[in-house]
Amino acid sequence: MTWICPKCDRELHKPEQRHYCERVSLDSLFHGRSPELILLFDKILAEVADWDGVLVGTTPNCIVFTHRLTFLVIRPMKKELDIKFYSKTQHAERPVIKSTAWGKKFENHIRLSLLDDLRPALFTYLRASYELLA
Repeated sequence: MTWICPKCDRELHKPEQRHYCERVSLDSLFHGRSPELILLFDKILAEVADWDGVLVGTTPNCIVFTHRLTFLVIRPMKKELDIKFYSKTQHAERPVIKSTAWGKKFENHIRLSLLDDLRPALFTYLRASYELLA
């Protein structure tokens, strides 16, 4: 069951849940970005949004995916997507460019700019983050 904020129309898991309460369109985050970057995001969105209980929200700088807690944040940059997800262990290998301790978990970043960069391993990481914070 979800709740819709009357001020920003954002879908949330519960009333009084803390959130960025302003209307931000998804299109505004991708204004001026390449069609390939938009397609790259759309492919990730199409996969992850179908997972059970996933809510998608926008802030002025990023797209936030939650399943009780935030498990994925995608920030459209000028020429690439910065993808942040969480894991139980540190990822020191590519494609992860940064992996730092965050509480009892690790916050990881991957940057993608081309559709060819999208690999099945990314969805494995994202699914593990979803399950970790479920």
